[in-house]
Amino acid sequence: MSGDSAKASADKSVAVRSAVPGDGAHESFIVAPNDRLLITGAAGFIGSCVVESLLGLGFRNLICFVRPSSDMTRLDGVMKRRPVGAQVGLFIGNLLSKTDCVAACKDVKVIFNLAAGTGEKSFPDAFMNSVVTTRNLLESCLHAARLRRFVLVSSFTVYTNSQKSRYLDESCPIEDSPELRGDAYCYAKVKQEEIVRKYGKDFGIPYVMVRPGSVYGSAKPEITGRVGVNTFGIFLHLGGLNAIPFTYVSNCADAVALAGLVKGIDGEAFNVVDDDLPSSRIFLHQYKNNVRRFRSLYVPHLVSYGLCYLWEKYSQWSRGQLPPAFNRRRWRVEWRKTRFTNEKAKKLLRWAPRVSTKDAMRLYFNSCAQDSRNA
Repeated sequence: MSGDSAKASADKSVAVRSAVPGDGAHESFIVAPNDRLLITGAAGFIGSCVVESLLGLGFRNLICFVRPSSDMTRLDGVMKRRPVGAQVGLFIGNLLSKTDCVAACKDVKVIFNLAAGTGEKSFPDAFMNSVVTTRNLLESCLHAARLRRFVLVSSFTVYTNSQKSRYLDESCPIEDSPELRGDAYCYAKVKQEEIVRKYGKDFGIPYVMVRPGSVYGSAKPEITGRVGVNTFGIFLHLGGLNAIPFTYVSNCADAVALAGLVKGIDGEAFNVVDDDLPSSRIFLHQYKNNVRRFRSLYVPHLVSYGLCYLWEKYSQWSRGQLPPAFNRRRWRVEWRKTRFTNEKAKKLLRWAPRVSTKDAMRLYFNSCAQDSRNA
C-alpha cells in the first residue's frame, strides 16, 4: 500500500460516523440536495475534505474549481469514493480571470471560497491570489441571481488578540492595520473579509465567514508556528502551556460545509476549533515521542515578548532591512496565553467534531512518522 493510500485508509477508518443528516435534516438547509454548489480551492488540503463533507451530507451537484497546476491526488480520491448518482464536475480555470469566474458561477446556489494564496510571501502576490480573486467571484455573484450564500473561509490570523480578556471568540477585534503584522497571509485574509463585508452591505450578497484555527491532518506534517519556530539549528518552543487552537481537517471541513447550508446565519462569523485542545508543551512532547526527536529550547513568555519587541524596533530603525518577521502583534496572536471556544459553531451550525482530538492526533502522528521515515 502506498503512503497516500495508507493515509487515506487511516483517515477513513476513524471517520466512522457518517456526515449524512437524519430524516428531515435538509429542511433546515437553504438549498436542496440537487442544487448546484461551487467549491473553489477544491483540490486543496481543506477543499477536498469540504467536497467529501458535502457529499456525505447528501448533496449531489458539486462543481470543483481548480487551477491547471493543481495537485489532484486528494480530490481524485474523493471523487472515486463519491456516492452513486453524485455529480462532481471539474472547472479548470483561474480565479484571476473574470470570464472564468462568471462561467463557474452560472446557476450556482452556494459558493464555498477556499482558494487563497497560502504560499505567497510577498504582499502583492497574497493580495492578488486572495483578495482580487475573491472580488472577481463576488462580481460574478452579481450576475448569478440564484446565489443564496457566499462562504469565505478565513483564519484565526485576522484577530488582534489584544483584548484584556484572554478569551478569544467571534466578538474579538480584527486587525485594523494588518500590514504591521509583517505577514502577507494575515494582510490578505483581513482584506478578503473586508471586501466580502463590503459586497454584502453594498449589493446585498448573503455571506458567512468561517475562521479555522490551526488546521492539521495527514497531508500537512508541519508543526504550527503557534508551538514554536525552527531557527539556528534548534527548535524554539514559544507556546509553553498555551492551548493550541487545533482543528482536524475533516472536522473543519464539516463546519465549512454547514456554514454554507444552515438557515438563518447570514452575516455571521464562526471560529472553528476542536474540543479537548492540547497545550503547546503536551503537543510538542507527544510529537517527539511519536514522530522524531529533535533539539528544542523553551523560551519563557516574558523573554519571547522582549525579543519580539527588540526585533520590531530594530526593523523600524533599519527601515525594513531586517523584515519584521517577529513583532508584538504576532506575539499576541500566536504566543499570548489564550482560551478558545467553539460554542457558537456548535449552537448555530449544530456542528460537533466528528473525529476526537485523541484519534486525530494519533492519525496525525502516524502520518508524520511515516513521512519522516520516507524522507
